[in-house]
Order: sequence, then C-alpha cells, then structure tokens
Amino acid sequence: MKKLFLSLALSLLAVGMVQAQNPQVKTADGILEGVDESGVKVFKGVPFAAPPVGDLRWKAPQPVQKWDGVRQAKEFGPNPMQQAVFGDMNFGTKEFSEDCLYLNIWTPAKTMTEKLPVLIYFNGGGLMAGSGSEPRYAGWSMARKGIVSITANYREGIFGFFAHPELSKETSYKGSGNYGFMDQVAAITWVKNNIAAFGGDPERITIVGESAGSISVSVLMASPLCKGLFAQAMGSSGAVVGFSKVPTLKEAEEAGVKKAEQIGCKSVAELRAMPAEELMEKSAVNSMPAVHIDGYFLPEQPADIYAQGKQAQVPLLVGGNSCEMVPMAILAGKPATIENLKAGARATFGDNVDKVFEMYGLTTDADVLSQKGVDLASDIFLAYSTWKWGHMHKLTGNSPVYRYYYSHPRPDMIDKTKVAGLAGGVQEKKAGEPEAPKMPAGAVHSADIEYAMGTLSTNLVFDWQPEDYWVSDIFQNYYVNFVKTGNPNGLGLPEWTPTNGQAVAPVMHIDVETFQKADKQMEDRYKYIDSLFW
Repeated sequence: MKKLFLSLALSLLAVGMVQAQNPQVKTADGILEGVDESGVKVFKGVPFAAPPVGDLRWKAPQPVQKWDGVRQAKEFGPNPMQQAVFGDMNFGTKEFSEDCLYLNIWTPAKTMTEKLPVLIYFNGGGLMAGSGSEPRYAGWSMARKGIVSITANYREGIFGFFAHPELSKETSYKGSGNYGFMDQVAAITWVKNNIAAFGGDPERITIVGESAGSISVSVLMASPLCKGLFAQAMGSSGAVVGFSKVPTLKEAEEAGVKKAEQIGCKSVAELRAMPAEELMEKSAVNSMPAVHIDGYFLPEQPADIYAQGKQAQVPLLVGGNSCEMVPMAILAGKPATIENLKAGARATFGDNVDKVFEMYGLTTDADVLSQKGVDLASDIFLAYSTWKWGHMHKLTGNSPVYRYYYSHPRPDMIDKTKVAGLAGGVQEKKAGEPEAPKMPAGAVHSADIEYAMGTLSTNLVFDWQPEDYWVSDIFQNYYVNFVKTGNPNGLGLPEWTPTNGQAVAPVMHIDVETFQKADKQMEDRYKYIDSLFW
C-alpha cells in the first residue's frame, strides 16, 4: 500500500512539474498559458479582438473582453470562414468560424524581459482564404534565430471586405468595408501593447506578408490608423498600387448592394441574421474583394498617399518571384502565338501593346512560352505593382528600400497524383488531362514562403533537396537581419545595396547562386508601363 501511495505521489508530482513548466504570461486582458517546445515558448489562439459575430459582423474590431484565471493558449483558434479556393493551403486546425480573430506567438525569450525584435506575418490567399494556422508561416524557425514571430488571422472574403450603404450609415465616418484590414491594425495594436510581456520589443515590430498579405502590408503603410505601430515592413509578390486606382466608397457600396441581391437579402439586418456557413456558400466569393477608399482606414487613393510621402516612413524590403504567372493566363485557352498573346494583353495595354511587347523582346511565337512571356504575365498579375510600391517608397520616403528577385524552382512533387494548381498551389491530377506546356524553370507564385520563413519541413508535397535548404538559409538570414536591424546585410551573405539614389535599382537575385544585379531592361520596362498608367 505504501508503494502504491508513493507511486501515486510521484506521479502527481511529475504532473505538477509539467504544469509548472508551462509558460504563463500576463497580458492586458488576462493570463495566458502556452507550451514550451524545446526552448521556444508558443502561445496559440490568443484573442486580439472580440469575436466579430452577431451585431459585430461588418463592424470594426472591438476590444477583447478580459478574462479571469488562466486562459489556455495551446491550440490554434478557428480559421477564418472561407471556401477552398487554393490547393496549397494546409491548416493547423480543422475548425473554421466567423469567430476567428486570434493570433499565435513563438518566442525564444527566457526571462521575457529581453526586448527581442518582433515579426508579424499576414497570410496570402487573395483576401478570400488563408489562416495564421498554416504551417508554412509558423514562427518556430524564426524564433530560434532570436525573433518573436507572430501570425494573425483576419476576416476573409465577404466577412472582411463587404461594403454597403446601410453599413456606412452606421459609422461615424460614414464608410464601410475594409474590415479585414482593420483586423490587421487591431492585431498590430495588440502586439504593440502586449508583446513586451513575451520578451518582445514594441518599438521593433516588422510586418510582412505574401500575395494578399503583401498587398495588406502596402495598404497598412498607407493607412493613418497605423501611424507609429511598426518600425519596418516586408512584402512578397503584391501591392495595392498598380495599374489602376482603387474603387471609391460609392463603387464599393454599389458592388455590395449587388452582392446582397445575389444572396437574396434586402437588408443588412437579413444578412447579419444569416448563419455564417450559409452566407459563405451563397456569397460564392471567388475573386479578390476590392480594397477601397472608406474614409477611415483608407482616406484617399493609396497611390496619392505614396506620391505625397504620407505613407509610413519605415525601411522596406520588397520583391517577387520569377514565375508569378504563366502566359496561358493571357492566352485564355488560345494557341500560344504572338498575335494571340498580344490580343490578350491588349485588355491591359490597349493601343500601346506593340511598344510594350518591344520592351519585353516579344517578337515571335517562340517567345510566348519563354521567360519573356512569363515576365509579361507576371507583371500583369502583380510583379509590376510590387515594383511600383518599392519605387514610390524610394522616391518619397526617407528610409532604405531593398529589392529582390527570387528565382529558385521548387523540386519535384513526391506525390505523382498531384499537379501544379492556381497561384502556386497544387491540385489532383485528372485522368486524361493534357500535360501543361513546359515553362522556364523558376519560382512560381507563393513558392518563396517556406524558404524565407525556414519552414520547408512543414511542406510534405515536395521532394526537398540539399540545395533547397541552402537557398532557404540564405533567404531566411536576409529576412532575419532585416527584422533585427532594418538592413538585410550580414556575415556570410552577398552585399545588398538599397535602391535609394540609384538610377537603375540594384536587385538581389536569390537562388543557389545569389548575387546583386542592376537590371536596366527590367527597370526600363517598368518605367515605361508606369508612364502609361500614371
């Protein structure tokens, strides 16, 4: 009997020791308990705003309701409501909910007083899909390099980007929409106010995103709501400034009225009463919702804000991939001839299409499926807008701008039943489906994420080789250095010169062989395109 009691006591003591080892942090809202994963303390599912449900659907994020006792922060909060748009999304939780405003923190701090640099990652997904629970954004690798790394959800699709005249009447600024961006502001604000308790420095916050996340970073830099919230910014493949102006509030409201009619509702009250799953299904959001001027988050055209130098004056590291989009997107199912490509590109460039093709060196049918055609498709998709963001910030900002061009191709897929899908994703290979035309080797859209974040091992689709880890080490160290100092340069890396004051901007080409190059042909074509639209 004594042995039984002794065994039980030791077991209870062991359980108590495990519980005692779980890290606890006191935030402004209450105490959180996370887990220690081999030296990295992880807090998941941390609420940064009130659940945007019921009457709070389509309202700016509200403060978190404080809690008593210890709140468990060991599992991801629900993913935002969304449809399965992209094939490359793998989530850390199977739950999807309108109650989605949670963030996740990976901190390497030991005493929680270290004042470490902070990185906040906003996911891509066309503002329609994605989540901070996706393993490719996980912060454990960054944390082990001395950074407090964070992912944050924001409302997607109709839940985050729906404008309507009735909603505008509810607000003091008489505008609506852009709620997903306001969620991002709320997340940064929460981090600013609380991250010191996790060993982070609230004065050294860097925001970063890819694709829609990159667009988000560019528009956050333009928003007056973000004044003083972050010290640096990084963007990969996307920006809010591009070929055209963003819609006005009136245009966004008109689109919202049409959407309500399609759903079959006559009022916002009816829309708010509809269950989230039903609204998601009936809204059928399958294209990126519009960023628009709402008079609050975004008071005027982003391009005008950047032109006037009213954007956040912070160091910027920005770039994109060598194969963001393929020419087939312009050809729209037609044969790969120069005339068909020109006909498709005319929708963007109009009567200037001949001169544009000259700038790309597109002259023969053989050029269509070459890197020249890929460059054209990529620029129309988002590469030009990414360049314009960095270019405008260089011209009107007072901080360094670093540009990169990522070109390392992913290895083959392990699962041969899969094929490349939309925007860098993967999808099931269909029987009898013809092989896609062979494209130049390069980095497709979104392929950079795992390399830059040091999370290759979380992606089980591809047969990673030693050179992939080599490139990831280079890319991640540039990221790490920039987050820590506002400058990507460091030991063991090629020297990276900012674009400021350079007639032809130097660009860091990141691959197995990484080098800096001033590409006049690329710069000339972007400046010509810019002259056509601005």
